[in-house]
Amino acid sequence: MITVSDKAKEKVIKLKQDAQLDDTYRLRASVAGGGCSGLSYNLDFDDEVKPMDQEFEDKGVKVVVDMKSFLYLAGTELDFSDGLNGKGFYFNNPNATRTCGCGDSFSV
Repeated sequence: MITVSDKAKEKVIKLKQDAQLDDTYRLRASVAGGGCSGLSYNLDFDDEVKPMDQEFEDKGVKVVVDMKSFLYLAGTELDFSDGLNGKGFYFNNPNATRTCGCGDSFSV
């Protein structure tokens, strides 16, 4: 499962409202090769659920993940920071053995 913090939930709802997206859109989390640690996180809104997608809902936020990405993201919490040390979404990923300084990439 992928969970969502309260701060991330608030930000996702605001972004959906700002983009005028209806409830058919879900948050799509994925992993791709790249970044200084080898793998990088991607977030986007998507209104399509593919046959092999894993779908979760936490705190009213629907999250969709393709099966390959789910292998890397299982147990991850999506959080949001608006503090002095950086602003944006970040992943609390228990599967990551190493992350880069900016937090945008990881390795397992």
